[in-house]
Amino acid sequence: MRNEAIARRPHRRRTRALTLGVVATLAISTLAACSSDSEDGEDGQITLRVGVFGQFGFEEAGLYDEYMELNPDIRIEQDSITDGGDYIAQLRTRLSQNSGLADIQAIEVGNIAEMTNELSDAWVDFNEFENVDPSHFMPFKLEQATDPDGRLIGLGTDIGPTGICYRTDYFEQAGLPTDPAEVSALFAGGWEDYLEVGEQFQANAPADVSFVDGSPGVFNAVVSAYEERYTNAAGETVYAESQGVSDAWDLAVDASERGLTSQLEQFTDEWNRGMANGAFATLAACPAWMLGYIQGQAGDAAAGLWNIAESPAPSNWGGSFVGVPQASEHQEEAVELAAWLTAPEQQARLFAERGSFPSSAEAQQLPEVLNATNDYFQGVPMGEFFSAAAAEIPSSPIGPHDLEIQEAITQGLVQVDAQGESPDGAWENVVSLLDNQLAE
Repeated sequence: MRNEAIARRPHRRRTRALTLGVVATLAISTLAACSSDSEDGEDGQITLRVGVFGQFGFEEAGLYDEYMELNPDIRIEQDSITDGGDYIAQLRTRLSQNSGLADIQAIEVGNIAEMTNELSDAWVDFNEFENVDPSHFMPFKLEQATDPDGRLIGLGTDIGPTGICYRTDYFEQAGLPTDPAEVSALFAGGWEDYLEVGEQFQANAPADVSFVDGSPGVFNAVVSAYEERYTNAAGETVYAESQGVSDAWDLAVDASERGLTSQLEQFTDEWNRGMANGAFATLAACPAWMLGYIQGQAGDAAAGLWNIAESPAPSNWGGSFVGVPQASEHQEEAVELAAWLTAPEQQARLFAERGSFPSSAEAQQLPEVLNATNDYFQGVPMGEFFSAAAAEIPSSPIGPHDLEIQEAITQGLVQVDAQGESPDGAWENVVSLLDNQLAE
């Protein structure tokens, strides 16, 4: 999309954060109760409740048990809601009512802007507690969790530095290099080079294999590397004028029109089956957590077939925070636990055991992280790789409507990629949809 066309044609963005879509309504009574005003033990123990979504990792990695051993006066109980959309709908309601909240609540990065703006007063300011040292976090992670008044309402857990994951067997069959350094060199000139390599691949590709999963995945990879995407530094929605959105939309459409995609939407059942069946050769945006996802979906049959190359423009995809609601009756103890769970040593342990890449710059340099490899990905030095990628992540403003915008853009690109809609027609549909949604 040329610059003069930016205002005319909307751009899409398909970046799916770890939570995939926000559920607008929720019957609170049907959800697991997580109240900070639960009774403490008669033996003087303080019960701290932690509210999370999905398999967040703290419990699975044994961090709660370790903390309780170190602090016998503390008992930790976790409430987990499987679906991220259900979780955020419940959290919004309980924050607005100032009741029913856990002592610590997880916050997904796609919702952090909402929490640092209209709901900021519902959270404690970590800056006010002497036992919290935020200096070890990456600067962009602190910026995301800081409200306009300078209050730090969340401590980062993980981030998602990206590379390009690719199937070495398919590259070899297509006559392309397979060594990560050589593949990285193919893409080094920019995303246009990535598409050029895609055309070379497609000309000699194995039967029924496409270069990339879908145009939304290309969009996500490209737009995520820009400092300004959907929201500017003043908090204004600017997706229709954003150069990043414009460039990403054009490249995603180009990938579709060149016939390089499998026409799949990420995190759908069809996409999972495509990964399991080897329907595509690359993922344009492949954060650290995606390696485990690929292994889970592709299974043993694809062990040793995947590798990862450097992205022409590193970015961040995903990540979360923990915050302490003002409603907690045990703020001091909850803050101390939140700081411990997100300390460098615990972040390194989460990475080693769960694959959650640390948001702590200090943790990224610990041996457990820096020396980590991945046998499924041909022994790739994943700790070293993603630490280098993390250093290049831009600091990008996040707005309260980013998730809505990215989902609308995703659906627009699906219309182009899989439904035959013209790019201009799809963009008009995106703008029309967002005009209605953002006006509500």
